[in-house]
Amino acid sequence: MRIFGKWRRAGHLMVAVLVALMMSGSLLAAPAARAKGPVGPVLVLGDSLSAEHNIPRGSGWVSLLEQRLRREPARVRAVVNASISGETSAGALTRLPALLEKHRPSVLVVELGGNDALRGLAPAQLAGNLERMLELASASGARVLLLGIDVPPNYGPGYRERLRRTYANLAERHGAALVPFFLEGVALEAGMMQADGLHPTAAAQPHLLENVWPALEPLL
Repeated sequence: MRIFGKWRRAGHLMVAVLVALMMSGSLLAAPAARAKGPVGPVLVLGDSLSAEHNIPRGSGWVSLLEQRLRREPARVRAVVNASISGETSAGALTRLPALLEKHRPSVLVVELGGNDALRGLAPAQLAGNLERMLELASASGARVLLLGIDVPPNYGPGYRERLRRTYANLAERHGAALVPFFLEGVALEAGMMQADGLHPTAAAQPHLLENVWPALEPLL
């Protein structure tokens, strides 16, 4: 009987210890930490502005972003650059479902529209393609950052304003983050653009990353 009494007292002591641990959060925190799981990569879907066009490999703003994230272990470290020179919003839209399925990103960065504008496509067509991308990203659970573009003045003020509104309206309607003009502080600046006047130089890439970072950081 004395033995059984000792077991009961030991059992009461174990229950008291378990209750104390639960109240302190020691036991409750462990399952939450395990449930969090791995975080998906940042997927960049863009055109030549993000595809290191005519600059050394590894010097583009997307590569610089990956280097920055690797220096901060608490953040998303993987970056997938699915950008292609010459890409249009229609072409990217056809590729996006497979990219989302393969990489399961936590953040999607969309840098598109320049080639649509160069081909004279109506901003409404661009808006439709971008909106479908936002819907697909939302369905996959990815947060979205839109990088807006502009065109030279010879396109006319009306076209440029419709283009600007395209990005702003989509970002507001879908709750996406937005950089209104990706090439801010780069376009038309000496030493920042290649001879074609369309593509940033290697020297401009850190500046492009700084344009993106304030809007991207809260999504990570």
